[in-house]
Amino acid sequence: MVIKMSEEKAKIAFYWAASCGGCEIAILDLDAAVLDVAAKADIVFWPVAVDTKYHDVESMPDNSIDVTFFNGGIRNSEAVHVAKLLRKKSKFLVAFGSCANFGGVPALANFKSKNSIFERVYKTTPSTVNPQGIYPQTSYKTKEGEVTIPSFFDGVYPLDEVVPVDYYLPGCPPTKKWILAGVTAFLTGELPPKGSVIAEEFALCKECPREKPEKHTVKEFKRTWEIMNIDFEKCLLEQGIICLGPATRGGCEARCIKTNYPCRGCYGPAPNVEDMGAKMISVLGSIIDEKDEAKMAQIIDETPDFAGTIYEFTAGKSVFLRRKQ
Repeated sequence: MVIKMSEEKAKIAFYWAASCGGCEIAILDLDAAVLDVAAKADIVFWPVAVDTKYHDVESMPDNSIDVTFFNGGIRNSEAVHVAKLLRKKSKFLVAFGSCANFGGVPALANFKSKNSIFERVYKTTPSTVNPQGIYPQTSYKTKEGEVTIPSFFDGVYPLDEVVPVDYYLPGCPPTKKWILAGVTAFLTGELPPKGSVIAEEFALCKECPREKPEKHTVKEFKRTWEIMNIDFEKCLLEQGIICLGPATRGGCEARCIKTNYPCRGCYGPAPNVEDMGAKMISVLGSIIDEKDEAKMAQIIDETPDFAGTIYEFTAGKSVFLRRKQ
């Protein structure tokens, strides 16, 4: 797809919803390439760096922003409002980073309900002193007027469950290579088909430098700190460490694995994988060296935070944890 861009500077927007801010830093990590982008584009909205207000965006003509890179999951009503606003004002909307693509780490909260989260945060943490059991209120009237805050949802949602998304740029955060590829595609107008994922079209194992045995066999799974000497050459799964490489899309160049840390799936499901957790259950079940189903189940049950491990970045897209707004 080739889009003819205006001879004027392109207008780009960035937004940060429920995320850690790492995607913002990743943009700055483009180093000198940021200057090349700045020479060809004006950033018209970027709350962490540019003093533009919501009402400024609301006054912009529809489709006047060439592309918006939206990072963060949808955790509250403010994020929904801004997502719909930027969708209306943008020609293209990109889900930028793991949280916007799959819910990311914040979506691990989907294992709990809103009420149980509030119970923990506002009542039972060791540092909490709240004898009246007061929870945040979305609206409160004072003598000066009514004060409102966004309403907290019962789940964390990927961006495309709120508004249509044109392209997906995954990663926690996306690497410099793919950020530049995405930005360049919009500046040149040489865009892939809508709905494309701006990353590799194969599983991470393909770009992993470790030895790949023909057959894996493991007796148990351990955390990295439980193994004294992790072999830098040997497949991590073969060493009994859960690595999500077989179910994860390639594109990060196996950065974590090269430091002797297992893949946690931040680039999301590999092509043709619908649910990363389900895929990993299948992978792990096939390599456990045990015929007895009860003992196989015991191995899984004894694995610390098994559900959190296989869904660390993709719980918001899990068919088992899907929440309704």
